Amino acid sequence: MSWDFSTEPEFERKLEWMREFVRDEILPLETLDLDHDAYRRLIRPLQDEVRALGLWAAHLGPELGGGGFGQVKLALMHEILGASELAPPVFGNQAPDSGNSELLAIAGTPEQKERWLRPLLDGALESAFSMTEQGTGSDPLQLRTTAVRDGGDWVIDGVKWFVSNALWADFHIVMAVTDPDGDPRRRMSMILVPADTPGVEVRELGSMGHPEGAPRHPVHHECEVRYEGVRVPAENLLGAEGDAFVLAQKRLGPGRIHHCMRWLGVCRRAFDAMCERAVSVSLHGGLLAEKQLVQDWIALSAAAMASTRLLTLHAAWKIDQVGASNAREEIAMIKYHGAQVMLDVIDRAVQLHGSLGYSSDLPLEAMLRWARAARFYDGPDEVHKVTVARRVLRRYQPVSVPTEHVPTRRALALEKYGAQLAQARSGA
Repeated sequence: MSWDFSTEPEFERKLEWMREFVRDEILPLETLDLDHDAYRRLIRPLQDEVRALGLWAAHLGPELGGGGFGQVKLALMHEILGASELAPPVFGNQAPDSGNSELLAIAGTPEQKERWLRPLLDGALESAFSMTEQGTGSDPLQLRTTAVRDGGDWVIDGVKWFVSNALWADFHIVMAVTDPDGDPRRRMSMILVPADTPGVEVRELGSMGHPEGAPRHPVHHECEVRYEGVRVPAENLLGAEGDAFVLAQKRLGPGRIHHCMRWLGVCRRAFDAMCERAVSVSLHGGLLAEKQLVQDWIALSAAAMASTRLLTLHAAWKIDQVGASNAREEIAMIKYHGAQVMLDVIDRAVQLHGSLGYSSDLPLEAMLRWARAARFYDGPDEVHKVTVARRVLRRYQPVSVPTEHVPTRRALALEKYGAQLAQARSGA
């Protein structure tokens, strides 16, 4: 199959509108001191504009109020939205709500969709995805949080770690062990838990991206969530019992495409700042742009961004063609490649700006802190590298290692082509 990343002119016009909209309406919001509630109220008129253009919740199909655009178009959209952490909620596709809405669309019952999915898509509810636990590394098969059936209820006990959005979420999708003795990939289930259920305790975490004591970010934060005897009705089970591992893979695959394209938006903003600085500032008798080291940084960054963009679009295209389960190698590759490229480009931009880049007068230092997490969330880079290496090596067959002397390649070539070579040299 040949690759085709082209889109129709009408969609290209929408992308151009998005670029102007993010630049003119969303980037200025970064300069304001906003808490979460004020930010949500402030963006409602902007969300209405997005809805009017048919760009709201574009990761879902039209039957759920989305655009049904497919992964390539979504990737192009996310590339633009990556310029600001405040942009995705304006378009109804912010994490973790976007992934959770996909889960509900895939596995939710009609009643669950009515209670949770519709309000989530309308912006009336917010959600959290509660999977990660301390001490389990990147292996979800080691999760310890349990959900035990007690009559008509599930009773959940355990502690989850780095749960995004839990401070404001109206409900959590909790991944818990429901069959401790079952097949490792069928031990876990997903359960919908209203955030106000007795026994749910949320503790906000400080992080490198958003340090403790700093003003609370209006969109992003991480939490520890403790579930102690949390009781919810049996009908809050999402999908079938034991489906959690499969559902998690369906959720995380396409989501990594979106992350990587948003990372390109971050890269582009840092790259633009670096290039503007280079052509604006003089040092030791010449512009920074004339220094070979600076030119090297810019050339390396441009090539790295272009390669990441192509890798990501190819992965998005393959998902559109054959589904996420058949694009695991491509998805894993862009995750570890894109995360490192983003860090490198932002770091060069900070270095070129010197103390100004290190200060909070520019967004570069915050971008660098936030970007460091990209190398381990959605699975650490090392795990994805192992996935790619194993899948690549499957395509090769072992060859026998000779134990006796064999003719060298040169001797074999002479044996095969010696006569022709002699004729060629003699001009015959």
